[in-house]
Amino acid sequence: MLFHSSIRRELARSFGANLLVLFTIVLTMLLIRTLGMASKGSVNPQEILLVLTYTVMAQMPIVLTIALFVAIVSTLSRMYADSEMFIWFSAGRGLAGFLPPILRFAWPVLLAIGLLVAWAWPWANQQTELLRIRYEQRGDLDRVSPGQFMESSGGRRVFFIDRDTSGGTQGRNVFIADTDVHGRETITSAQAGRIEWIGQDQFLMLDRGQRLELPPPDQAKDVIRVSEFESYGIRIGGKEAADGQSAKFKALPSAQLLRDPSPAALGELSWRIGMALTAFNFVLIAVAVSVSNPRAGRSGNLVFLLFSFVLYYNLVNLGASWIAAGKFDWLRYMLVVHGGVLVATLAWLAKRHYNWQLWRRHRTTKPNQTATGGLA
Repeated sequence: MLFHSSIRRELARSFGANLLVLFTIVLTMLLIRTLGMASKGSVNPQEILLVLTYTVMAQMPIVLTIALFVAIVSTLSRMYADSEMFIWFSAGRGLAGFLPPILRFAWPVLLAIGLLVAWAWPWANQQTELLRIRYEQRGDLDRVSPGQFMESSGGRRVFFIDRDTSGGTQGRNVFIADTDVHGRETITSAQAGRIEWIGQDQFLMLDRGQRLELPPPDQAKDVIRVSEFESYGIRIGGKEAADGQSAKFKALPSAQLLRDPSPAALGELSWRIGMALTAFNFVLIAVAVSVSNPRAGRSGNLVFLLFSFVLYYNLVNLGASWIAAGKFDWLRYMLVVHGGVLVATLAWLAKRHYNWQLWRRHRTTKPNQTATGGLA
C-alpha cells in the first residue's frame, strides 16, 4: 500500500541517519572515557579497543531507542510542516492510522533492543569486568615500565624499577616511596627485587637495600630512622579485592536474575525490562508529540522531546536504585511507571485522533451602550 510504504521508507532514511550520528557521538564519548580509564590504570592500554567494543555494545539499546524516537518525531513533524498530514487526514486517515506502519517498521528495532538488554548487556559488562579484573590482579611491579616512575593502584606508593628479566618477576635498582594513612613517609631502595606469592597476597622481596623513615609533617621533631637490610618484603597486591568485583549484578545473566529474589537482583532486572518497555512507550509518545501547527515553530516539540526522554530515562534508573535499596516493590513500581506512561500516552493519542476538546472558549458580546450609559 502506498500509505504504508511511503511512511516506512521515510522512517528508514531518518532512522539510518540518526543512528549514524548518535553512534558517532556515543563512540567518541566512550573512547574519551576509555582513554581516561586507561590513563588512570583501570584498564590495560593494550586492550582499549576491546574494552571500547564491549562498552559500545552495552550502550546500543539506549542509542537505538533515541534514534527510533527521533526518527518518528522528525518524520511526522516534517509531514506536518509540508502539509502532507492534512492530505492523509482528508483521505480518511486519522492519527491512529499511522500506528500500524510505524509499529511495522519499529518492531525489528524493538526486538533488537530487547535482545541486547537481555543478553548483550550482561555479556558485555561481564567481559569488560573480566578484563578489568585480570588487569587489576597484576602486581604493582607489573604496572611499572623500566626507567619510569609509576604510582601503585592505591596511589600512595611510587615505584621505580629497572627490570632485567623479560617476565617482569625480577628487577634491579628498585626504588619505592610509600606514604601511610598517618602521613609517615618511607623511602626504600634495593639492589634487586623479585615477586613472590604468599597465600592470597603478592609481595615484593627486596635484597641488599636501605630503608629511610620520615616523620609526619606535624611531627617534624621526631627522629629520622635509617636502616639497612639483606632481605625485606613489601605487600604490593592481592586477589581478595578483585574477586569481590566479579559478582556485580550488571554482569549477571537475566535468567540468573530471575532466580535471585534479592533487591539488588530485582533492581537490575527491572532496569532491563524497563528499557524494553521504555522503547515501546517512546514509539507511542513520538506519534503523540509530533502533532504540530505548520505555522508555529518546532521548538516546543523539540523541548518536550528532550524533556520527556530525560525524565522517563531518569525514572527508570532511579527506580532501579530504589528497588535495589528495598524501598519499592519492583512489580508495583513497573506497573505504576511504565503502565501509567502507556495509559497516559494512549489517552493522549485518543484525544489527538478524535480531536477532543477539554474546554471550549465562549465568545461573549456586550450590548451596545449609549453615550449616557443607557441601552441602545
